[in-house]
Amino acid sequence: MSNTFARCLAVAFLALIFTLPVTAKKKRILVFSKTAGFYHKSIPAGIAAIQQLGKENDFEVDTTKNAALFTLKNLKKYAAVVFLSTTGDVFNEEQQTAFEQYIKAGGGYAGIHAATDTEYDWPWYGKLAGAWFISHPAQQVATLNVINTKTIATKHLPETWKRKDEWYNFKAINPDLKVLIKIDESSYKGGVNGDNHPMSWYHDFDGGRSFYTALGHVEESYTDSLFLKHILGGIQYAMGVKKMETTP
Repeated sequence: MSNTFARCLAVAFLALIFTLPVTAKKKRILVFSKTAGFYHKSIPAGIAAIQQLGKENDFEVDTTKNAALFTLKNLKKYAAVVFLSTTGDVFNEEQQTAFEQYIKAGGGYAGIHAATDTEYDWPWYGKLAGAWFISHPAQQVATLNVINTKTIATKHLPETWKRKDEWYNFKAINPDLKVLIKIDESSYKGGVNGDNHPMSWYHDFDGGRSFYTALGHVEESYTDSLFLKHILGGIQYAMGVKKMETTP
Protein backbone atom coordinates (compact mmCIF):
# COMPACT_ATOMS: atom_id res chain seq x y z
CA MET A 1 0.00 0.00 0.00
CA SER A 2 1.46 3.36 -1.00
CA ASN A 3 1.90 6.13 1.54
CA THR A 4 -0.40 8.37 -0.51
CA PHE A 5 -3.20 5.78 -0.53
CA ALA A 6 -2.77 5.15 3.21
CA ARG A 7 -3.02 8.87 3.93
CA CYS A 8 -6.21 9.08 1.84
CA LEU A 9 -7.75 6.21 3.81
CA ALA A 10 -6.84 7.87 7.10
CA VAL A 11 -8.39 11.18 6.02
CA ALA A 12 -11.56 9.42 4.85
CA PHE A 13 -11.79 7.52 8.16
CA LEU A 14 -11.43 10.70 10.23
CA ALA A 15 -14.01 12.46 8.09
CA LEU A 16 -16.42 9.60 8.71
CA ILE A 17 -15.89 9.77 12.47
CA PHE A 18 -16.54 13.51 12.64
CA THR A 19 -19.68 13.33 10.48
CA LEU A 20 -21.35 10.50 12.39
CA PRO A 21 -24.28 11.70 14.52
CA VAL A 22 -23.39 12.17 18.19
CA THR A 23 -25.87 10.78 20.70
CA ALA A 24 -27.11 13.70 22.78
CA LYS A 25 -26.36 13.41 26.47
CA LYS A 26 -29.52 13.05 28.53
CA LYS A 27 -30.63 15.98 30.62
CA ARG A 28 -30.32 15.40 34.36
CA ILE A 29 -32.36 16.70 37.30
CA LEU A 30 -31.79 16.63 41.05
CA VAL A 31 -34.67 15.78 43.38
CA PHE A 32 -33.98 17.43 46.76
CA SER A 33 -36.07 16.30 49.74
CA LYS A 34 -34.34 17.51 52.89
CA THR A 35 -36.71 18.30 55.76
CA ALA A 36 -35.87 20.43 58.79
CA GLY A 37 -39.53 20.58 59.79
CA PHE A 38 -42.49 18.33 59.03
CA TYR A 39 -41.66 15.15 57.11
CA HIS A 40 -44.18 14.12 54.47
CA LYS A 41 -44.68 10.36 54.22
CA SER A 42 -45.40 10.79 50.51
CA ILE A 43 -41.77 11.76 49.74
CA PRO A 44 -40.58 8.22 48.89
CA ALA A 45 -43.58 7.76 46.58
CA GLY A 46 -42.80 11.12 44.99
CA ILE A 47 -39.17 10.19 44.39
CA ALA A 48 -40.14 6.87 42.80
CA ALA A 49 -42.73 8.57 40.59
CA ILE A 50 -40.28 11.22 39.33
CA GLN A 51 -37.67 8.54 38.65
CA GLN A 52 -40.24 6.71 36.55
CA LEU A 53 -41.13 9.93 34.71
CA GLY A 54 -37.44 10.28 33.91
CA LYS A 55 -37.26 6.77 32.45
CA GLU A 56 -40.35 7.38 30.35
CA ASN A 57 -39.33 10.84 29.15
CA ASP A 58 -35.58 10.53 28.56
CA PHE A 59 -34.04 12.39 31.47
CA GLU A 60 -31.85 11.22 34.35
CA VAL A 61 -32.91 11.64 37.97
CA ASP A 62 -30.54 12.00 40.93
CA THR A 63 -31.92 12.26 44.46
CA THR A 64 -30.53 13.67 47.69
CA LYS A 65 -31.31 15.00 51.15
CA ASN A 66 -27.77 16.37 51.43
CA ALA A 67 -27.64 20.16 51.13
CA ALA A 68 -23.83 20.00 50.91
CA LEU A 69 -24.31 19.03 47.26
CA PHE A 70 -25.52 22.55 46.58
CA THR A 71 -22.29 23.93 45.20
CA LEU A 72 -22.13 25.78 41.91
CA LYS A 73 -19.81 23.12 40.47
CA ASN A 74 -22.22 20.30 41.30
CA LEU A 75 -25.40 22.14 40.35
CA LYS A 76 -24.03 22.78 36.86
CA LYS A 77 -24.75 19.11 36.12
CA TYR A 78 -28.48 19.65 36.41
CA ALA A 79 -31.04 21.17 34.06
CA ALA A 80 -33.39 21.62 37.02
CA VAL A 81 -33.66 21.00 40.74
CA VAL A 82 -36.94 19.66 42.16
CA PHE A 83 -37.72 20.60 45.75
CA LEU A 84 -39.98 17.71 46.83
CA SER A 85 -41.81 18.66 50.04
CA THR A 86 -38.75 20.23 51.61
CA THR A 87 -39.45 21.97 54.92
CA GLY A 88 -37.74 24.44 57.20
CA ASP A 89 -34.24 25.89 57.11
CA VAL A 90 -32.39 23.48 54.83
CA PHE A 91 -29.40 25.57 53.63
CA ASN A 92 -26.48 27.50 55.07
CA GLU A 93 -25.42 30.81 53.48
CA GLU A 94 -22.89 29.25 51.10
CA GLN A 95 -25.47 26.80 49.80
CA GLN A 96 -27.99 29.60 49.36
CA THR A 97 -25.47 31.61 47.35
CA ALA A 98 -24.65 28.61 45.14
CA PHE A 99 -28.31 28.00 44.37
CA GLU A 100 -28.90 31.68 43.58
CA GLN A 101 -25.95 31.62 41.18
CA TYR A 102 -27.30 28.44 39.58
CA ILE A 103 -30.69 30.05 38.89
CA LYS A 104 -29.12 33.31 37.69
CA ALA A 105 -27.04 31.26 35.24
CA GLY A 106 -30.23 29.85 33.67
CA GLY A 107 -31.05 26.93 35.95
CA GLY A 108 -34.51 25.59 36.69
CA TYR A 109 -36.56 25.10 39.86
CA ALA A 110 -39.66 22.96 40.37
CA GLY A 111 -41.34 23.04 43.77
CA ILE A 112 -43.82 20.41 44.89
CA HIS A 113 -46.19 20.84 47.86
CA ALA A 114 -44.15 21.79 50.95
CA ALA A 115 -41.44 23.48 48.89
CA THR A 116 -43.20 26.70 49.94
CA ASP A 117 -42.80 25.68 53.61
CA THR A 118 -39.06 26.19 53.27
CA GLU A 119 -36.42 28.87 53.97
CA TYR A 120 -38.67 31.59 55.44
CA ASP A 121 -35.66 33.74 56.32
CA TRP A 122 -34.41 33.81 52.71
CA PRO A 123 -36.44 36.44 50.80
CA TRP A 124 -34.96 35.49 47.42
CA TYR A 125 -36.19 31.93 47.79
CA GLY A 126 -39.70 33.09 48.61
CA LYS A 127 -39.79 35.11 45.41
CA LEU A 128 -38.37 32.20 43.40
CA ALA A 129 -40.91 29.71 44.78
CA GLY A 130 -43.65 32.30 44.36
CA ALA A 131 -45.20 32.36 47.84
CA TRP A 132 -44.86 30.99 51.35
CA PHE A 133 -47.13 28.52 53.11
CA ILE A 134 -48.99 29.82 56.17
CA SER A 135 -51.58 27.16 57.08
CA HIS A 136 -53.86 24.39 55.90
CA PRO A 137 -57.16 22.89 56.99
CA ALA A 138 -57.87 19.16 57.28
CA GLN A 139 -57.46 17.13 54.11
CA GLN A 140 -60.68 17.19 52.09
CA VAL A 141 -62.12 17.18 48.60
CA ALA A 142 -62.11 20.57 46.88
CA THR A 143 -62.66 22.01 43.42
CA LEU A 144 -59.73 23.30 41.41
CA ASN A 145 -60.24 25.66 38.49
CA VAL A 146 -57.68 25.27 35.71
CA ILE A 147 -57.46 28.84 34.47
CA ASN A 148 -54.79 28.26 31.81
CA THR A 149 -55.43 25.14 29.74
CA LYS A 150 -52.81 25.94 27.10
CA THR A 151 -49.70 24.75 28.92
CA ILE A 152 -47.79 21.50 29.07
CA ALA A 153 -48.63 21.25 32.78
CA THR A 154 -52.40 21.72 32.38
CA LYS A 155 -53.61 20.94 28.86
CA HIS A 156 -54.59 17.39 29.88
CA LEU A 157 -56.55 18.50 32.95
CA PRO A 158 -60.31 19.06 33.18
CA GLU A 159 -61.17 22.75 33.56
CA THR A 160 -62.91 21.84 36.83
CA TRP A 161 -60.86 19.29 38.73
CA LYS A 162 -62.15 17.76 41.96
CA ARG A 163 -59.68 15.93 44.13
CA LYS A 164 -58.64 15.32 47.73
CA ASP A 165 -55.44 16.84 49.03
CA GLU A 166 -54.04 19.11 51.74
CA TRP A 167 -54.92 22.62 50.59
CA TYR A 168 -52.33 25.25 51.42
CA ASN A 169 -53.01 28.87 52.28
CA PHE A 170 -50.28 31.32 51.26
CA LYS A 171 -48.68 34.62 52.15
CA ALA A 172 -46.32 36.90 50.23
CA ILE A 173 -47.69 35.75 46.87
CA ASN A 174 -45.43 37.09 44.11
CA PRO A 175 -47.58 39.37 41.90
CA ASP A 176 -45.61 38.37 38.78
CA LEU A 177 -46.70 34.73 38.82
CA LYS A 178 -48.36 33.17 35.80
CA VAL A 179 -51.10 31.24 37.57
CA LEU A 180 -52.15 27.87 36.17
CA ILE A 181 -54.66 26.61 38.75
CA LYS A 182 -56.77 28.28 41.45
CA ILE A 183 -58.84 26.67 44.17
CA ASP A 184 -62.51 27.48 44.75
CA GLU A 185 -62.67 28.33 48.44
CA SER A 186 -66.47 27.85 48.45
CA SER A 187 -65.92 24.15 47.70
CA TYR A 188 -64.18 23.34 51.00
CA LYS A 189 -63.59 24.66 54.52
CA GLY A 190 -60.49 26.50 55.68
CA GLY A 191 -59.34 28.71 52.80
CA VAL A 192 -58.08 32.20 53.71
CA ASN A 193 -56.85 33.67 50.40
CA GLY A 194 -60.27 34.45 48.93
CA ASP A 195 -61.00 34.58 45.21
CA ASN A 196 -57.32 34.86 44.33
CA HIS A 197 -56.08 31.56 45.76
CA PRO A 198 -53.50 30.05 43.38
CA MET A 199 -52.52 26.41 43.66
CA SER A 200 -50.03 26.12 40.80
CA TRP A 201 -48.01 28.63 38.82
CA TYR A 202 -44.82 29.32 36.92
CA HIS A 203 -42.64 32.30 36.09
CA ASP A 204 -39.27 33.21 34.65
CA PHE A 205 -37.27 34.49 37.60
CA ASP A 206 -33.83 36.08 37.97
CA GLY A 207 -32.40 34.41 34.88
CA GLY A 208 -33.95 30.99 35.47
CA ARG A 209 -37.29 29.18 35.38
CA SER A 210 -39.62 28.36 38.27
CA PHE A 211 -42.66 26.07 38.51
CA TYR A 212 -44.67 25.24 41.63
CA THR A 213 -47.65 23.09 42.52
CA ALA A 214 -49.20 22.94 45.97
CA LEU A 215 -50.68 19.53 45.20
CA GLY A 216 -48.90 16.35 46.21
CA HIS A 217 -49.38 15.87 49.95
CA VAL A 218 -51.18 12.54 49.71
CA GLU A 219 -49.36 9.43 48.54
CA GLU A 220 -52.16 8.66 46.09
CA SER A 221 -51.09 11.72 44.07
CA TYR A 222 -48.04 9.85 42.83
CA THR A 223 -50.11 7.15 41.12
CA ASP A 224 -52.59 9.66 39.65
CA SER A 225 -51.88 10.07 35.94
CA LEU A 226 -53.41 13.56 35.85
CA PHE A 227 -51.16 14.78 38.64
CA LEU A 228 -48.09 13.05 37.22
CA LYS A 229 -48.56 14.71 33.82
CA HIS A 230 -49.02 18.01 35.68
CA ILE A 231 -45.66 17.77 37.45
CA LEU A 232 -43.97 16.36 34.35
CA GLY A 233 -44.94 19.47 32.41
CA GLY A 234 -43.61 21.67 35.19
CA ILE A 235 -40.33 19.76 35.35
CA GLN A 236 -39.87 19.88 31.58
CA TYR A 237 -40.42 23.64 31.64
CA ALA A 238 -37.99 24.02 34.55
CA MET A 239 -35.43 21.94 32.62
CA GLY A 240 -35.77 24.25 29.65
CA VAL A 241 -36.57 21.39 27.25
CA LYS A 242 -40.09 22.62 26.51
CA LYS A 243 -41.90 25.94 26.58
CA MET A 244 -44.69 26.09 29.15
CA GLU A 245 -47.22 27.68 26.83
CA THR A 246 -48.33 25.44 23.96
CA THR A 247 -49.47 26.65 20.58
CA PRO A 248 -53.25 26.49 19.95
